[in-house]
Amino acid sequence: MSETIALRAPDGTSATLAVRGAEPISWQVGGRECLWDGDPEHWNRHAPWLFPVVGASAGGVVRVGGEEFPMAQHGFARDLAFAVVARDDESATLRLTDGPETRLHYPFAFRLDITARVRPRGLDFAIAIDNPGDAALPYALGFHPAFPWPFAGGARTDYAVVFEHPERAMVPEVGPGGLLVRAERPVPLAGDTLPLDPALFSEALVFRDARSRSLRFTRPGHGTIHMTLDDFPHLAVWTKPTAPFLSLECWTGHADWAGFAGELAARDSQRSLPPGATARHGVRLSLGD
Repeated sequence: MSETIALRAPDGTSATLAVRGAEPISWQVGGRECLWDGDPEHWNRHAPWLFPVVGASAGGVVRVGGEEFPMAQHGFARDLAFAVVARDDESATLRLTDGPETRLHYPFAFRLDITARVRPRGLDFAIAIDNPGDAALPYALGFHPAFPWPFAGGARTDYAVVFEHPERAMVPEVGPGGLLVRAERPVPLAGDTLPLDPALFSEALVFRDARSRSLRFTRPGHGTIHMTLDDFPHLAVWTKPTAPFLSLECWTGHADWAGFAGELAARDSQRSLPPGATARHGVRLSLGD
């Protein structure tokens, strides 16, 4: 089986998916690469999927039934090979299911399907999480795409992130080990617009319970990457101050609060999927003028 899957829309828009992590590693529109290239000097990923947790877990573990299980930041899905269960020229569905390897970290039955589809100037994802087990499934899902910054010429400070609605200009501080702390700090958000400057990013900007279900990474008058979301209540904007990319993240859950020592099911924002149920989420990327 190939390590990658190539998709192409009738207008020439293309995407490449890695079987490892079901991660999109290329999205090209009109010959322009719209995803970060994964240069390991800065960040060796492109657009990983985060499951079954988002962010750091206190002590590097999650607790289920009083037992501790090791859990890496952002979970394990991004590092495992998915099975290809359907594909055509424009779309592919990749699947991850539980097994001995996942149960060392997460003692639950699950099925995670990610369907990618290219369309003119766009790339869409439909995500389905199934619980085939006989107990409730505590899960969080996230998408962590990064885009070249700048992607339409100019200086990095010519760009902004524009939210669908005005958001709170306060974000939680991120403490040691990536855990959230209750203290907040201000960000220079003017209503719905966050002017971008590398100096903002000593840590990720986390917008918990955001009002917006879409956001735009834009150089006004020169180009815009639109990101539209289905059932992702938390948003984040992140980069490293010296790195030429910007990541727009969407999450159903987030990192543990510092000091949390409870069960995984009690983790703030963790979803609970009943036995036999399916949860659905979606992301839509578009390149605009």
